[in-house]
Amino acid sequence: MDSYIKALLNYAIEKKLIEESDRVYCANGILALMQLDSYDSDCEAAAGEINVILDKLCDNAAERGIITDSITYRDIFDTALMGVLAARPSQIIEKFNSLYKDSPEKATDWYYEFSGDTNYIRRNRVAKILKWKYDGEYGAIDITINLSKPEKDPKAIAAAKNAPQSGYPKCQLCRESEGYTGRVDFPARQNHRIIPVKINGSEWFMQYSPYTYYNEHCIVLNSRHTPMVIDKSAFSKLFDFVTLFPHYFVGSNADLPIVGGSILSHEHFQGGRYEFAMERAPIEKEITFKGYEDVEAGIVKWPMSTIRLRSLNRASLTELADKILTCWRKYTDESAFIFAETDSVPHNTITPIARRRGEKYELDLVLRNNITTDEHPLGVYHPHAELHHIKKENIGLIEVMGLAVLPARLKAELEAVADAIVNRKDLRADELTEKHADWAEEFTGRYENINAGNIDGIIRDEVGRTFAAVLEHAGVYKRTAEGEAAFMRFIESVNKN
Repeated sequence: MDSYIKALLNYAIEKKLIEESDRVYCANGILALMQLDSYDSDCEAAAGEINVILDKLCDNAAERGIITDSITYRDIFDTALMGVLAARPSQIIEKFNSLYKDSPEKATDWYYEFSGDTNYIRRNRVAKILKWKYDGEYGAIDITINLSKPEKDPKAIAAAKNAPQSGYPKCQLCRESEGYTGRVDFPARQNHRIIPVKINGSEWFMQYSPYTYYNEHCIVLNSRHTPMVIDKSAFSKLFDFVTLFPHYFVGSNADLPIVGGSILSHEHFQGGRYEFAMERAPIEKEITFKGYEDVEAGIVKWPMSTIRLRSLNRASLTELADKILTCWRKYTDESAFIFAETDSVPHNTITPIARRRGEKYELDLVLRNNITTDEHPLGVYHPHAELHHIKKENIGLIEVMGLAVLPARLKAELEAVADAIVNRKDLRADELTEKHADWAEEFTGRYENINAGNIDGIIRDEVGRTFAAVLEHAGVYKRTAEGEAAFMRFIESVNKN
């Protein structure tokens, strides 16, 4: 193992995680974790990528009984190794702030690279994500099959049943996660560093997502463990962030179940340096809001019902966005099946996304409603049952903007569908393909010639077409004459208030 210990130290120096003068100190930290008394510092260093080096060290630790040989325990152990090589938070903050004085881009460029170099962002896993674009009615939307998260670990699941329950940290977004050792039901974070930012006069932090669904996928989190809420202050917070980082967009998941994100218990936003299809989508119908003539406004050509606002005056934008939100919260239009509440349970909320257009601020407000019925128990404005074979999960911020995060199961299932179509197998005879049979039979009828050379491209296009339908299902106003008329009734109600 000597050569791999030295290789890890060489990697850290090459990536400027540590200085040469830190070598002996960090070597001793690694030896302590490996439960070794010494190593040959003069040995030849093993070549390899960081994940190869860490895998070898985990292999050795497992062979010697230091860790259980399963993915969860290996992740905890290799994170501890990288934690030895990661600078203290104060040093990272000082470096970031120093670069920020030069430019926000330089600061985030360095911080993003650092987050990958420390293996907090596991680049080897992110690289496994299947990605392609589908060019349809709404422009080029992004389709991904998420293979970056490891499969559930049976050994860790079994251990978690007997482990004492802990309320620290309260969730994975809490600032107390920084440097945390981890446990079988909570990821290790010794290599994790967060950057303090001032948002709406209060303390927030910025970090990157370890799963990076798109370029520089960041998370902006409240320093307090407080629930998600979309209100007037949320718009101010979004504008504060894009003022600090004008090269990033930032948005919030909605604050209600079904249409909200996966963590509603901790207020946070998601942002990054990426142009989504929604951002490229044009205004389809210009609208005017009385008293806000300094704000350009319009309905976006997008499957989900979106109002776009743009102005140099962020105060006007904030006031108008709050007015639209307030009206939407209490808005009911039975003829369009829009109900503000049923049995005192609220249904209307908004998914907001902010960005800069030069000196101007731009805000997209996506109208959401989480009502359920017997026919659609998971949500009327949610992927309907006929689409669940591709997408059943909630439609959160990232997907609202036009990036599909599809489940890992689809890789094997779609490969089996392709094989069945080309080789004329019975789709209903295989559990991998059975759920896709109706869909496959429908789209194959639209192609004159399907063969081994074109089947993969056809399936990718059809998955993209299906995801566009998913977004249409999630839109509260359909892109029909009736839907447009109902949408305009809401706009008129805003102007009347």
